[in-house]
Amino acid sequence: MTRVFLTIVVPLLLPTALYMVWAASIGRAEMAGTVASWRALPWTWLLIAGAVLVVIVLVAVVQIGGVREGSYVPPHLKNGKVVPGHVEPADR
Repeated sequence: MTRVFLTIVVPLLLPTALYMVWAASIGRAEMAGTVASWRALPWTWLLIAGAVLVVIVLVAVVQIGGVREGSYVPPHLKNGKVVPGHVEPADR
């Protein structure tokens, strides 16, 4: 749950949070808290920026946290019997 939150939710919402902090710090009039102010936000660009950040984080997680010692073999059927999942050692 924490990994999903850190790798997907935080990068997706980070551009919007940063934009709101920036807008509040310069005192933008449309950040007054009304419904019209929410419609005035650049939602398309914030969504695109969030999606790009999610992709970057997921690629980084795969590249940095990938399996180095062997690889995981998921459970599968072999001759009608279930072979449990296991890690096969790396070929050296």
